[in-house]
This record gives sequence, C-alpha cells and structure tokens, in this order.
Amino acid sequence: MSHVKTALGVIVKLLLIVIFGFPFFWMLSTSLQTLEEVNTVTPTFLPASPQFQNYVEAWNYGATGMGVYLKNSVIVVVAIIAIQLVVMVPAAYAFARYEFRFKKLCFGLVLIALMMPTQITFLPVYLMFSDLDLINTLWPQILPFMTDAFSIFLLRQYFMQVPDELVEAARLDNASEAKIIFRLMLPMAKPAIATIILFSFLGHWNDYFWPLVMTNSDSVRTLPVGVAQLKQMEGLSNWNVIMAGNGILVFPILFVYLFASKKILHSFAYSGIK
Repeated sequence: MSHVKTALGVIVKLLLIVIFGFPFFWMLSTSLQTLEEVNTVTPTFLPASPQFQNYVEAWNYGATGMGVYLKNSVIVVVAIIAIQLVVMVPAAYAFARYEFRFKKLCFGLVLIALMMPTQITFLPVYLMFSDLDLINTLWPQILPFMTDAFSIFLLRQYFMQVPDELVEAARLDNASEAKIIFRLMLPMAKPAIATIILFSFLGHWNDYFWPLVMTNSDSVRTLPVGVAQLKQMEGLSNWNVIMAGNGILVFPILFVYLFASKKILHSFAYSGIK
C-alpha cells in the first residue's frame, strides 16, 4: 500500500511539474525559434538552431529600447522594498511588543487593508499625485506602496514568537529598542523578511495596471508595459520576438524565486497566528 501511495505521489508531482513548467518551456523554446518554425502547422518543440537574435531584437524595441523599461523596473522595485522595510519593521514591532491606546483598532485597520483592492484606490491616488504635479514620474509608482498590510501581519506574527525572556535580557543589558530590532528580532525573522521581499518583488515587477495609469511616457514606464507594447507592435505573427520579450521579463523572477524559495517554505512552516 505504501508503494502505491509513493507512486501516486510521484505521478502527481510530475503532473504538476508538466502543468506549471510546460508554459515556461514553450516560452523559452518559441523565443529561440525562427519565424518559419513558429508559423509551421506542426508545433516545433525545440529550435533547429537557437536564434538569440530574437532577444536582441526585443531588447532594441522602440525608441528607448527595453533597457529603459528594465532600469525603471529595477528602480521602482528596489525603492518600494527598501521603503517598505523601513516603515513596516517598526510598525510590526510595535504591534507585537507594545501596548498602546487603540492598538486593536489600528491593527484592525491593517487587516481591513488586506481586503482593499488597488483598483478602488487608484482614482483618488491619481488625483492626489496629479495635484502635486507628479504624474508621469516614478514617484506615483513608488510612494503608494510604501507599506503593505500582509507584510506587517506576517512580521508581527514572527516578532510575537520571540520569547519574552530574550527581549527582557536584552533590555537588562541596556540594549536600545533599535538594537533589539536589528540584533534580535530581524535575525530571527529572516524567513519572513525573505518572503516579504519576494512577494513585493513579484507583485511590483509584474505590475502592469499601475504604471500604465500613472504614466504616459516610455521614459518612466516599467518592463511589463514595454513588453505589452512590444506585442502590439509585432502583432500576432512574430511570436518569437514577443516570447523573447516575455523572457526578459520572466527570467529575473525565476532567479529571485529560486534564491528565496527555501526561505518562504520555512516562513510559512514556522509562523503561527496568535
């Protein structure tokens, strides 16, 4: 019976690998094919001769090239993650370790924010940045995301699991609150920090709606908008170039995920809800 369960487990895992891995394989294969191979009636799974020129053509797309979109994406994502950590770590520490007036109400508002979709808030945010004359810059793509409700919640759960004895011992050694956060709390919350960074990276690296709404110039737009415009220019025929553009967008995501996946699994295995 155990052998049957093991075999079924292997089959299910292989099936999941095929279901989720095949689209990436197809994207990579198509991005390296010639136009003739792409347009053949019989699907071509492997290119006869890899055409890396497709990536060059996708990279040089438009007046600015993909390099500008990539630079903007890196600036936006790195700035968002840095600001989020600066804001959310003290907030999560306060919710986990301090007692103050209206604490439950404030944390309830954080939880309500978890259920608030971006599409509801984009219009007032757009009007606010328009009044500040910041539309068509990188700032509207960064500042609205300087905090995240889920990340505060996750960090709070981690900080609450740190034994009180360790915190009290640090205070007896005259450690400041900042020292307790950086020397005690954050090292023990590394899996949660890795999870937050990865989720924030994925969400904002792939964000198409917000940069499209907040900008009207290619010089400040991000990579998802550039890839979408590549598809519009190439139409529905040059799928090899379009898939090469998608590859430029997706490969950094795969690299970051492979780097942080173990931390994420550890995070959800360790964290509890109190």
